[in-house]
Amino acid sequence: MAEPLKNMFFTHESLAKFVDAIRRIYPGFDGESFLKLIHTPQWEGLELKERMRHTTLCLGKTLPKDYRNALDILKKAAPLVKGFEAASLPDFVEVYGREDWEASLPALKHFTYYFSSEFSVRPFLDEDPERAMALMLECAEDSEENVRRFASEGCRPRLPWAMALPRFKKDPSPILPVLEKLKDDPSEFVRRSVANNLNDISKDHPEVVLDLAEKWLGRSESTDWIVKQACRTLLKTGNTQAMRLFGFGNPSNLHIRNLRFSRDKIKIGEDIHFFFDLDVEEKESCRVRLEYRVDYAKSQGKRSKKIFQISENDYQPGIYAFKRKQTFEDMSTRKHYPGKHSIAVVVNGEIKAEKSLTLGQSPPSGQPAPK
Repeated sequence: MAEPLKNMFFTHESLAKFVDAIRRIYPGFDGESFLKLIHTPQWEGLELKERMRHTTLCLGKTLPKDYRNALDILKKAAPLVKGFEAASLPDFVEVYGREDWEASLPALKHFTYYFSSEFSVRPFLDEDPERAMALMLECAEDSEENVRRFASEGCRPRLPWAMALPRFKKDPSPILPVLEKLKDDPSEFVRRSVANNLNDISKDHPEVVLDLAEKWLGRSESTDWIVKQACRTLLKTGNTQAMRLFGFGNPSNLHIRNLRFSRDKIKIGEDIHFFFDLDVEEKESCRVRLEYRVDYAKSQGKRSKKIFQISENDYQPGIYAFKRKQTFEDMSTRKHYPGKHSIAVVVNGEIKAEKSLTLGQSPPSGQPAPK
């Protein structure tokens, strides 16, 4: 299993380097007191973002009490700070700078040259969207790709691991001018953020994203890629307009035959293979998006569904055989529970066949699961 990020950053060594970086700018920095404040009895139990916030609070106790003086030190130290410890610099603005927008907004942009301020800008966007979005529009025209990406990533309505932006979930229109500026950006790093922002918007306002998609599609390979990524949730949920936009036709003449499993009863930790035939009864070639959906049993009688893509291809009339493997092994992102599960084959957004299986408890420890 991969090493947790919290064990890779905010280590004794990296925090000592962090102290050295600040001391090079501010020789009077009491690094010993700072490190003593950091290493409380609770430190080892803190997760990564909790460690970041705790580090920020310890900076607040050891830097000059005047916010602008402390901010000036951190701005000058920013190029010297390496690793995730740099996240505490924009976080300092979020914690201590909410009453001084004139100094704080430019500082968030400055820190993004070294470590993105996408999390720290969100309370400002939530408090005064118009004023904070003026910063994002400015950043969208910056020469540095990290700053341009920040313009899009920071205002995503549903940015993972960050506070949501309920105003933008309700009305995403303030975001669109930023995305318009960035849709032809030369950096894939930036374009990916534009696509992710639009995908966020599509979950609350599919019509906004579909309207934009129709305008952007065909402009260039880059915008075509953005549009496809932006519509990925709409495609997964079988949105008819999205399906037609990308050339996936009416599934009425597309059928799934002979869906079957290698086994109908398995245990947690085991795999199954499933088989089916795609029957294309069209008169000519057609575009087919083929997926399968697993309906998982969860704890306390709840259910969870996940879509997996199989292929996107043009198919001539005829019958095509498919075989896929599905694992029911526990992972860091998914825990399995005993009970009835099902697998459904989805063609151009429409379920065409579904079959159930029974998942039992794992084999006793020490006994390998059969494959």
